[in-house]
Amino acid sequence: MKNMTLGNIAKACGGTFIGTQQEEGIEVSGISIDSRTIQTGGLFVATRGARTDGHLYIDDVIGKGAAAVVSEQDLGSVSYPYIRVEDSFDALKKMAAFYRIGLDIKVVGITGSVGKTSTKEMIASVLSTKYQVQKTDKNFNNEVGLPLTIFTIGEEHEVAVLEMGISDFGEMTRLAQIAKPDICVITNIGQCHLENLKTRDGVLKAKTEIFTGMSEDGEAVLCGDDDKLLTVQSVNGRPAHYFTRLQKENAEVYASGIVSRGLFGSDCTIHTRQGSFDVHIPLLGEHMVSNALAAATVGLLLGLSLPQIREGIEKVKALPGRSRVVETGQYVVIDDCYNANPVSMRAALDVLMLAEGRRVAVIGSMFELGQEQERLHDEIGAYAAAKGIDVIVALGELGRHIYEGAKAAGQKQLFYYENAEEFLKHKGEILQAGDTILVKASHGMHLERIVEELEEAGK
Repeated sequence: MKNMTLGNIAKACGGTFIGTQQEEGIEVSGISIDSRTIQTGGLFVATRGARTDGHLYIDDVIGKGAAAVVSEQDLGSVSYPYIRVEDSFDALKKMAAFYRIGLDIKVVGITGSVGKTSTKEMIASVLSTKYQVQKTDKNFNNEVGLPLTIFTIGEEHEVAVLEMGISDFGEMTRLAQIAKPDICVITNIGQCHLENLKTRDGVLKAKTEIFTGMSEDGEAVLCGDDDKLLTVQSVNGRPAHYFTRLQKENAEVYASGIVSRGLFGSDCTIHTRQGSFDVHIPLLGEHMVSNALAAATVGLLLGLSLPQIREGIEKVKALPGRSRVVETGQYVVIDDCYNANPVSMRAALDVLMLAEGRRVAVIGSMFELGQEQERLHDEIGAYAAAKGIDVIVALGELGRHIYEGAKAAGQKQLFYYENAEEFLKHKGEILQAGDTILVKASHGMHLERIVEELEEAGK
């Protein structure tokens, strides 16, 4: 890792280096907080979590070939160098910020209430037609995950596409100061994390903190279909770049002729100031058109041609838990179980209505919605019933309000279970061969268990 010597790391994180002058010059090969993934020559950062304490594994990682460790404890007289710090998580962030400054790379930072991950995948797919791209893996988008992602950026990479997720004020400022994005993408401002952010105006304020770390000549890419984002006309004295699903006066990139291909994506024409092109978007749901437009806008800012942008859009793949369509032979499963809020839940129910045959919504609790959580769940139940979903299965404590909302709206085939396990005990009484089944809730509901069992049952 360029410039990441033990001496430089100690200075960057404000720690005390314990070792010889020669050891200060050791350049680490990688940085990890997981003893199972430590590399030979790597740096292990011992952190304290809810389940375990990384300090317990220091001897283990040294035995595996780690060059050194970062520790909150005084390790006494040891045969290896280490850096003593007050707070390992704080040190992790400071190390990432230092490493980021030394990288000769363009960084695209992505945030928003809905669609961060699918937009990240779309942008990375587009940019990979011209550049060597590193992107956020899994859900590594918070104050721990973002630094770990930045540490994976190598000298071979030319662009990094970083997802940035928050739940409270101030978090995005800290993330932005680490990532220092050159291009900031905001997908939308919806009803998420209302427990802390209270209103959509609060969400807007928190999300736009991303601009605090943007480079001086950075660019903002915003969804022009969002009323809150339309209030952000310029950033750092530079006009925002808007993309919209229909032609609007302020849009630099927009779509026309949108045609749904059901569960197999959408077709449309994308218009830019450099020209237009027809494209097939292989991801589920017409809302993916907006993600493709965001990717096209970023692609143009980074010098891609229209054929390169089209190629990148058409080769993108869905991730597990993120609107992935699974054909099992017995069922078609829409695996959207990674997370949920009222906006994404409605979008997923809209997608389910594209299916042929009987449509089943297995939907559960949406967390972090604050004082309005019961009403918001009630409204989702009513929305699902009004859409004409054939069977609604509500799960979780808050899912009971989905059940009540659907019942009040006249839903006939309606079930409620406390959790995924209870539903799975009764799935044979509810599901039929040929069903299309949406599985969606907040990540803490662990509905991936349902997807896994449905996949296995359909083989």
